[in-house]
Amino acid sequence: MSEEYYVTLKEIIDDFQLEVITCHHKIYDTKIIISDINRPGLQLAGYMENFGKDRIQIMGMVETSYISNMTPEERYRRLDNYFKLSFPCIVITRGLDIFPEMIEVSNKYQIPILRTKDITSNFLSGLIKYLNVQLAPRIVKHGVMVEVYGEGILILGESGVGKSETALELVKRGHRLIADDIVEIRRVSDTTLLGSAPDIIRHFVEIRGIGILDVKNLYGMGSVKVQETVNLVIHLEIWDKNKNYDRLGLDEEYTDILGIKVPSLTIPVRPGRNLAIIVELAAMNNRQKSMGYNAAKVLNERINARIMGELNKHKELEQK
Repeated sequence: MSEEYYVTLKEIIDDFQLEVITCHHKIYDTKIIISDINRPGLQLAGYMENFGKDRIQIMGMVETSYISNMTPEERYRRLDNYFKLSFPCIVITRGLDIFPEMIEVSNKYQIPILRTKDITSNFLSGLIKYLNVQLAPRIVKHGVMVEVYGEGILILGESGVGKSETALELVKRGHRLIADDIVEIRRVSDTTLLGSAPDIIRHFVEIRGIGILDVKNLYGMGSVKVQETVNLVIHLEIWDKNKNYDRLGLDEEYTDILGIKVPSLTIPVRPGRNLAIIVELAAMNNRQKSMGYNAAKVLNERINARIMGELNKHKELEQK
């Protein structure tokens, strides 16, 4: 059975700075488990079929104008039928006034009313994006994540191979740390993975022999970032002289994370190799590939063209 993720109503209120109008005590234990949102046009008109009871409800100018034309008795009846369906909460946008009948049925069914000054479309899109991240399927990887030239690089490998030292050297070279030791990866869409650090260890790095370092305090705010898209996976491993490593880069390798294939590289580690520079080059090369240029393929095409040219010259000489 897959794990169910949720975000509390209190967290949403804090992050979006929402005003709590009714049922303050319910915001702490109300859990949101789905990123879908509903605007209750059909429900206010009396159609209650196929209603998503676990969705946050949003009411803007259109819905408010519609029920404002009703008599108080009719308005109470429509809102009562709507609120009795039971849903986590309702958010009134644009800072609109709230009808007394709505407050009454809210208290009756213990469903919080919240309010924001944002316009409906902006709040709606922002909330959906927020919930997609907070409720996304996720996995935890033992590794390091950095942002290098705008590319999110996930560095994996056995303990002691040099992941944290590489990340620290990259920070010194002007790049940014996302996470050290534990990387939480969320699948926020069918093509996108977001990597971040757990709150408790965010911005900290462990260097053996020195201990725990606070990267943000040592190198400044520009040296860290909360999250980044996973664009490339780099596996660090101790150099094995009996293993053949890819020297041209013609073979594309991928690492499957939560059903999404991410380009990956295996980089052997031995004394004298500057891993920070190698990671920088890997990031730039991966960006070039995503923009349609593959240096290995260009070189291979040149070599093949040269070989074909030489073969054609030999055929011409033989024919003469």
